[in-house]
Amino acid sequence: MWPGISPACARWLAEETPILGIGVETVGTDAGAAHGFDPPFPCHSHLLGAGKYGLTQLRNLGRLPARGAVLVAAPLPIAGGSGSPCRVLALVDR
Repeated sequence: MWPGISPACARWLAEETPILGIGVETVGTDAGAAHGFDPPFPCHSHLLGAGKYGLTQLRNLGRLPARGAVLVAAPLPIAGGSGSPCRVLALVDR
């Protein structure tokens, strides 16, 4: 199993913050045991339900500054799909 965001945190991120989405290094935005949470899969329920996106399987997130990076996420134009592979770039000042 892998770590993830609690249901309360997912709700807070969706309803109380101006974020556009979240990105994680793990295989999914929800914790590995999220099927047993209330609600199940809270990132999908709250964040995606609020029109915010989730990026998974990212690398080197620890190398990004806490603030100020600009992410560019370029998904494939898959019509009618629920997701897509994408190339994600982080632009940072040096």
